Amino acid sequence: MYPSTRLRRTRQADWSRRLVQEKTLQTSDLVWSVVVSDTADPREPVAALPGVDRLSLKALAEAAKEAEALGIPAMAIFPHIDPSKKDETGSEALNADGLVPQAIKTIKDAAPNVGVICDVALDPFTTHGHDGVLDGDYVANDATVESLIEQALIQAEAGCDVVAPSDMMDGRIGAIRDALEGAGHHNTMILSYAAKYASGFYGPYRDAIGSATALKGDKKTYQMDPANAEECLREVELDIQEGADMVMVKPGLPYLDIVKTLTDTFPVPVLAFQVSGEYAMVQAAAANGWIDGDRVMLESLMSFKRAGAAAVITYFAPRAAKALNG
Repeated sequence: MYPSTRLRRTRQADWSRRLVQEKTLQTSDLVWSVVVSDTADPREPVAALPGVDRLSLKALAEAAKEAEALGIPAMAIFPHIDPSKKDETGSEALNADGLVPQAIKTIKDAAPNVGVICDVALDPFTTHGHDGVLDGDYVANDATVESLIEQALIQAEAGCDVVAPSDMMDGRIGAIRDALEGAGHHNTMILSYAAKYASGFYGPYRDAIGSATALKGDKKTYQMDPANAEECLREVELDIQEGADMVMVKPGLPYLDIVKTLTDTFPVPVLAFQVSGEYAMVQAAAANGWIDGDRVMLESLMSFKRAGAAAVITYFAPRAAKALNG
């Protein structure tokens, strides 16, 4: 007890604080979330995401080289396509010569040592903005899974390292794993968005990919209820059984309890997604002078590591890497 015990003793100097630091944040913990576009020339700022641009393929190649130079291990691709290519079923997602396959090849040619993670979902490609095929007003689970299988195979054929189903359809991890194995893609990893919540934090992202104005209704019939914590255990257990190599919690900061629960329960890498709304809030507060933007950025990223996340997908990745690299 005090005064023999003084917890401030180890806090008094930089060297002692570093010596007893429980968690560390490194560039190897970051995945760069990028929006690639077939209409940007070469960059198109996203108003709702200050500092984030939609990138042309040429600009994407430059970004991949930057990621490699900064030590960022992987990039996660999210597409923004010409609205004229969208339809009710999201058929452009199944175009082997489409934007995403081209983006995969662009990154691999520019920076072969940077991993490529691809979103497997139909919402960037549908006129209604939902993650699947509609049956009336309802997203049809099994019909959607069939499209997701084909989408994942196309991405794997193009050289994607990690396919990341973010749709929250039942059974899609097992179906995709079986298809990948059958096609000889034994080493293609699956990152399952296993605990993806029906959140209000996705708004700026939907602006970035052009689905915000298209979305009809909401996604509560397939994304998880923000009130539910125990349900994620069932979702993750099923996805691991079906062949997921890693699992995702999305959004990030409002769901750190979920990150902690999953890392304490399952022996698989758990990633967190610092989503667009989280990024935009930090940027907006910093722009108004209410917070120190860099400090809060790094503090927020550290919170994921403290909760147990193996890595964080974030729009802050290059900025954070520069700060961490000094």
